[in-house]
Amino acid sequence: MGHLVTAVNVRHALGLDRVIVMVANVPWQKEGRRSITPAADRQAMVTAAVRGVPGLEVGTWEIEHGGPSYTADTLAALKSANPDAELFTIVGDDAAAGLETWERFADVVTLSRIVVVDRPGAPVELPSGIDWLRVEVPRLEVSSTDLRARFHDGRPLDYLVTDSVLAVIRERGLYTSESAR
Repeated sequence: MGHLVTAVNVRHALGLDRVIVMVANVPWQKEGRRSITPAADRQAMVTAAVRGVPGLEVGTWEIEHGGPSYTADTLAALKSANPDAELFTIVGDDAAAGLETWERFADVVTLSRIVVVDRPGAPVELPSGIDWLRVEVPRLEVSSTDLRARFHDGRPLDYLVTDSVLAVIRERGLYTSESAR
């Protein structure tokens, strides 16, 4: 729900035609640090979440491309396919704070305008020379790690994920063992 709230609010605030919720194939910053849900399962959950939400769509380029997912590669491909489009990279304040650690972050800021989704009252600042915008949105303080643990433990997920996403989790048998955390 937090990703949906962010996407629809940023789309509205900036008057964007569409927001692509890109599904990483191999999220390089998480690889080796914890178990990662398979890309096909994450894509199914994102597809379920955005179905019927005007202006939101699932991005599958990173999965189709294969290998580690780098935002710079994705933006280059999007720019090549849509040369007249203005591209934005929407990130939370936590990700924005680590932007300089991203693979080829200079390409990311050259190819797109960074949109930082801030918690109200806790602004982050990016290095000078980066073209960026701040958008405040309501924010749910629930991590994906917590959601997986809640599902695993049988605690309620009502109003934390959509019913359609919960159905995908159940249908695919996700997060049912300790190893899925």
